[in-house]
Amino acid sequence: MIDKLEMFIALANEGHFGRAAAVCRVTQPTLSSAIKLLEEQLGVQLVYRGSRFQGLTPEGQRVLDRARRIVSDARALRDEMRSIRTGLAGNLRIGVIPTALSMVADLTTPFTRRHPNVRVTILSRTSAEILAGIERLDLDAGITYLDNEPLGRVTQVPLYAEFYRLLCAPGTALAKRETVSWADLAGQSLCLLTSDMQNRRIVNQHLAEAGVPATPSVESNSTISLLAHVMSGDWVSVLPKKLADLFAQTARLHAVPIVGPEVEHLVGLIAAHREPHTPLIAALIDAARRMAEVKG
Repeated sequence: MIDKLEMFIALANEGHFGRAAAVCRVTQPTLSSAIKLLEEQLGVQLVYRGSRFQGLTPEGQRVLDRARRIVSDARALRDEMRSIRTGLAGNLRIGVIPTALSMVADLTTPFTRRHPNVRVTILSRTSAEILAGIERLDLDAGITYLDNEPLGRVTQVPLYAEFYRLLCAPGTALAKRETVSWADLAGQSLCLLTSDMQNRRIVNQHLAEAGVPATPSVESNSTISLLAHVMSGDWVSVLPKKLADLFAQTARLHAVPIVGPEVEHLVGLIAAHREPHTPLIAALIDAARRMAEVKG
């Protein structure tokens, strides 16, 4: 039944029979047949059908919640038995907020050295997408903010504190300053991450506290796009220290500390809360704690 539950979860996640079949690497008739067999075994209708997928029935929604737990337990059992036979192996899918992408190698490099048979897939995601991905079993773990918005029931490991820098080109008005305040950003041509990013909501909060309207003339969900605009000399941006310092390693950009006040927000690893964790997740959590100790 596990394979049928996995197909049902894929259908609920994708909302489309064809896409769900592709995710499960089966044909669409095979997936449709598996869903019908599951309905027969459970004695309830799970899916509203028409010419295409029309959503889950109330019974289907209840089954989905239980199915995710069952499939998660089954995957954990498979991972545990495999690790007993062959050592730690498999694929870890980690969702990472864009502003933490420059930090993720500090976690994955020692982790993969310790566990060379594990493959790691790193996916850029918003904080909301990370939570949804973990719930949907699309992601095994995430790196996101821990202290700014509700996370729900997840295992958390703090990794580092995020501080902020003004990223600007050498010829701009604030480039030669030792520090700037949030109030100093009034009147600057800002380019910032889009509002679906938690980093943008953090920046908005601190600008508002300083009485500065957060009205960027350019928005993007890509930090590389922000970098390109700042390099033109027409815009400035607010980015985390590690990322801004990375971009400012050449003389073409300056990263100016933002103080008055200097604010910080906690970034860490999250995973679905369960005891015990799968061997892969347990090893990743151990690596995260080691990273936090080094940075502490």
